[in-house]
Amino acid sequence: MTDRLPAHQIAYARLRDMLLYGDLAPGTAVTIEGLVVRLGLGMTPVREAIRRLIAEGALQWQGNRRVVVPKLGLRALEDLGYARKAIEGRLGRLALARLEPGVTAELRGVDARLDAAIMRGDVPGYLRANHAFHFTLYALAGSEVLETLANSLWLRFGPSLRVVCQGPEGAGARGADGQGLHRPDHHKAALAAIDKGDADALEAALQGDIAQGVANIRAGLDGGLFGGAE
Repeated sequence: MTDRLPAHQIAYARLRDMLLYGDLAPGTAVTIEGLVVRLGLGMTPVREAIRRLIAEGALQWQGNRRVVVPKLGLRALEDLGYARKAIEGRLGRLALARLEPGVTAELRGVDARLDAAIMRGDVPGYLRANHAFHFTLYALAGSEVLETLANSLWLRFGPSLRVVCQGPEGAGARGADGQGLHRPDHHKAALAAIDKGDADALEAALQGDIAQGVANIRAGLDGGLFGGAE
């Protein structure tokens, strides 16, 4: 289907995926020319994609035709976590009210892929499955505004989550509470809430998952994983 899309949309989607799934680490600087080569697209669509991502706060201009993936600071991290909990909690409630047959089974399948990725240390696979779990659910909410906002917020988390999951020198990491990064498993709690049709429990599970991610990134900042993020 990509050959039916305008080049600027293809460029945006590919660059967005690179950010969401941690292909570009916080602080990474790239040139427009380098992205043209990497994406295999023309300079004009790449430049337009960069402009869109800068407007969403996922990239920053650095001058001399270079852009940089911003490093999350503590204040930005807390603000993004607050916004995500408010927006995604609402999306979860709306989605539960419109739950379609087969979606719960689909979510369980995605969660199984996520667990398998964690077991084999596949960080990109984990990030993709984690995103798919949330947005498979949010797609049911019927709120283009909230889903678009949630997507923009996730763009700022992807690079940092990749660093935290890899840990120091790629050796893996522990969660902020000393357990595994994904313990307790809030996705399992979300699935249990969906089975019960419990909107309060689903919202709590989603917000707990977000809070866990924020705490893990904060621990990574405190531990110097991000090279002095401000």
